[in-house]
Parts: sequence; structure tokens; C-alpha cells
Amino acid sequence: MLRFASATLLAMAPPPGTQPNPKAQLMQTLALMGFFILLMWLMMFRPQQKRAKEHTALLQTLKSGDKIVTSSGIVGVVVSVKEKTVSLRSADTKLEVLKSAVTEITERASGEA
Repeated sequence: MLRFASATLLAMAPPPGTQPNPKAQLMQTLALMGFFILLMWLMMFRPQQKRAKEHTALLQTLKSGDKIVTSSGIVGVVVSVKEKTVSLRSADTKLEVLKSAVTEITERASGEA
């Protein structure tokens, strides 16, 4: 195992009497940084943007009679939809919550075909 590791290190070393090209090293470093930035964007930001689009689409289809769940865990039926808020009935209570608090539509209104 030690022989293999030392042979690998020797193979990676430049031949004696040569110096590495600084422009090539700079380009290699920039390419590696670009690769990691792209990877970070694909792993972190893209899924977040996708979830935001799905949530916006969910809020646009919200209508009276839908059964919903809010981010705080309140389950209720939508009574009315306004520009920024939603009125919902949960048990014997009528609540008005922000549209952004709606996380899920569990059941659509029966009027939908």
C-alpha cells in the first residue's frame, strides 16, 4: 500500500528541471471554482426557486371551499380569499391568515371538475 502511494505521488510530481505554468494553474483554479459555484447553485438555490414557484401556483388556485393546512398547523376550510389574506373556518372559529401561511391544500372544493 505504501509503495502504491509513493508511486502515485512521484507520478504527480513534474519532471525535474521543469516549472509549472502559472497561467495554466490559474485557469485550472478558476475552472474548479466555477464548477463548485455551479454545483452549489444546482444543489441549493434551484430547488428553493422550484418550491417558491410551486407555492405561488398553489396560492393562485386557492378558492372558497378548499380544505387547507397553514404553516402553524391550523387545519380549516377556506371561507373567502382576498388579495393578501385568506379567511378560514376551523371548528367553530373564523380566522384570517396571510396567504403565504397556507402550505398545503388537502382537499379541493367539490365544485371542481
